[in-house]
Amino acid sequence: MRRIVVKIGSSSLAGESGGLNRQSFGYFAAEIAALHRQGVQTLLVSSGAIAAGYRAVGYEARPKLVHEKQAAAAVGQALLMQAYQEAFAPYGIAAAQILLTRPDFSQRQRAQNAQRTIEELLRQGVVPIINENDTVAVDEIKFGENDSLSALVGNLVKATGLYILTDIEGLFTADPRKDASAVRIDRVEVISEELYRIAGGAGSSVGTGGMRSKIEAARIAMGGGVPTFVGRSTEPGDLLAAVEGRGKGTYFAASLHSLPAKKQWIGFLSVPQGRVFVDPGAEAALLNGGRSLLPAGVTHVEGEFHPGDVVEVVSGGRTLGRGVSNYDAWQITAVAGLSSEEAARRVEVGRIEIIHRDEWVTTYVPKEAKGS
Repeated sequence: MRRIVVKIGSSSLAGESGGLNRQSFGYFAAEIAALHRQGVQTLLVSSGAIAAGYRAVGYEARPKLVHEKQAAAAVGQALLMQAYQEAFAPYGIAAAQILLTRPDFSQRQRAQNAQRTIEELLRQGVVPIINENDTVAVDEIKFGENDSLSALVGNLVKATGLYILTDIEGLFTADPRKDASAVRIDRVEVISEELYRIAGGAGSSVGTGGMRSKIEAARIAMGGGVPTFVGRSTEPGDLLAAVEGRGKGTYFAASLHSLPAKKQWIGFLSVPQGRVFVDPGAEAALLNGGRSLLPAGVTHVEGEFHPGDVVEVVSGGRTLGRGVSNYDAWQITAVAGLSSEEAARRVEVGRIEIIHRDEWVTTYVPKEAKGS
């Protein structure tokens, strides 16, 4: 059975002057009901709580201060769920609310609990409506993390596809609202610096995430082996067409990018405890040679960390990736630049590699783009 995650942003749900556009909710409910009839299990990751609630709280415009956003979200989340429940009711589909934060993914027990709940809801034919817990997730409010949340959910439930719906028909070579010569990029095999440059800044003033955050979400999903679609769904049948590969948007392939669960955690869910700086030789070995990080390639460290902690590796001002350290920070300082033999004489560690290649994830984005 196919299982997909659909992310709907604030710009697709909000009314022109705040509140919710009930017509939009009716449209998306009809699209998802059509997928249900095709046997497609669907999870929704929905923004819109702040947009739904700020007028009800008494703000004249979307608030900018964190505590004001949290207040708006506290009121708006209930209004958001009410709108979804009313929209799905004509199709006999129940909607369930699930509020998540990043620790719910980074802590194994909490992630398993969320996964079990979602599995049971899907088994019963319920549509899980997932949102960030905006009343406590300060960083997520500031950085528009619902795009990344949808990718993490896709990886968690082993989705067959992630569909990020926005008000633009995918990724273009320039902003199509400003440049008539802009051409849509229909398919992306490798995410590159060039794609981020093309994406530019934030799009809608209603939401908090722009095209850059959607590319980052696609990168996370690709790491979990989940193909991703970023595009538009505004007419009847558009969402089904997107699921069938005929959508109005950009498809991000995932066939060559799947990471095991442990590496997904290292690369996208862990919280780095320090930074290890390396020379160009070590950079090449990590990025191109499939090698482990040895003491000889290290120049210095930042932070206090211990064996088993995740650290970032940096070279020339660029973050190359993340890995699990086999050393204390002070031990790396003691052996930085030394041969493996000399390092073994200086400190006593379980294994000579500072980061073993099996516990390393490259997060560096290459400069060259590959698209069509």
